[in-house]
Amino acid sequence: MHTRTVFTGGRVFDGVTTAQADVAIHGDRIVDVGIGLDGDEAVDCTGAFIVPGLFDCHVHIMASDFDLARSEQEPFSLPYYEAVRNLSLLLDQGITSARDAAGADAGVKRAIAKNLIEGPRLQTAIVMLSQTGGHGDLHLPSGGSRSMAMMMPHPGRPRSVRDGVDDVRRGVREILRAGADAIKVATTGGVMSTGDDPRHAHFRDDELAVIAEEVAAAGTYFFAHAQGTEGIKAALRHGARSIEHGYHLDDEAIDLLLRTGAWLVPTLSATQAIVDAADRGVPIPAESQALAREAVGAHRASFARAVDAGVKVAMGTDSPPYGHPSDSNLDELLLMTQASAMTPADAWRAATANSAALLRQDDLGALAPGKIADLVVVNGEVDDLRGLRGRIRSVILGGRRVR
Repeated sequence: MHTRTVFTGGRVFDGVTTAQADVAIHGDRIVDVGIGLDGDEAVDCTGAFIVPGLFDCHVHIMASDFDLARSEQEPFSLPYYEAVRNLSLLLDQGITSARDAAGADAGVKRAIAKNLIEGPRLQTAIVMLSQTGGHGDLHLPSGGSRSMAMMMPHPGRPRSVRDGVDDVRRGVREILRAGADAIKVATTGGVMSTGDDPRHAHFRDDELAVIAEEVAAAGTYFFAHAQGTEGIKAALRHGARSIEHGYHLDDEAIDLLLRTGAWLVPTLSATQAIVDAADRGVPIPAESQALAREAVGAHRASFARAVDAGVKVAMGTDSPPYGHPSDSNLDELLLMTQASAMTPADAWRAATANSAALLRQDDLGALAPGKIADLVVVNGEVDDLRGLRGRIRSVILGGRRVR
């Protein structure tokens, strides 16, 4: 028989402000929010505030750092064991829901569901569709191929490089067959891939139209790795549910985001993390370092303009918190407020209710009766976004304390 547990003495974030209140849970559900609630057990939250379980809508749990040369020398299976640690580290930060944007296959998600490993609620894209010469093409100037285990095809991960309408259609179907919750598409080049340019648009209209047609038939959606202006707009014209990164947004791109209702997942952490890793001596190729340093300013300026225009924002990082003790997914909240007119409340909302809406998780993202009991108790004040990783007091996942 489930006990009724009341989190008492703290302040509760309601999506706009915080107010003194208690939260009562029974089983895996929130049953009441209010003053003076009673229960079978009480959890003292004095000096802390309570937020819904946090989301990161853009993670790569099969990646552990930016040292590509190191990863090429590791056994194929090692990233699966590193993923166990990485998933645990997400929970440490109060991230109870995440979308893996390429790398994790259906087995990782199944292992969490079967309680073989611990981790947040996980949605997966499995791979990122890319054209030849695109962000997901592992071809090297030497004529060889980069052996990134999180990108290599195997029985649970279809090949990602596709060209032409028929091959792209088959690719979408194979990825969905492999268990993907959504389809990720690279409509531009990227910073960390060799030989392509993040400002160049990838895939043509007929190929993107096929992707849109197939995900609609399957009742799901596609989201776009899109950094350059034309690739962002192409993705939006064909119905992308979210734009990931969005380094170079012009007025037309922002208007398309508003008119289509698409989400922006800015991943401000991504460019900053590459620069920080390079400064720490991580052997990142000079080309990628230069692209990242060049992108930081444009990235933040584009994000600020999108926020001013009222574009919907959800939280994602694209940068693992695993390579250095000072790294944290939660730094994204602070970066969003530093780069734009977003308030701390806006940032918390991006990491909770907004992300739940993006990922179609109606039972999550809010502290209200009937919602699933994912919640995080955070020491200090809600307006202080500094050092959040070290301020997590407890994490509740489905009514069960996991931290």
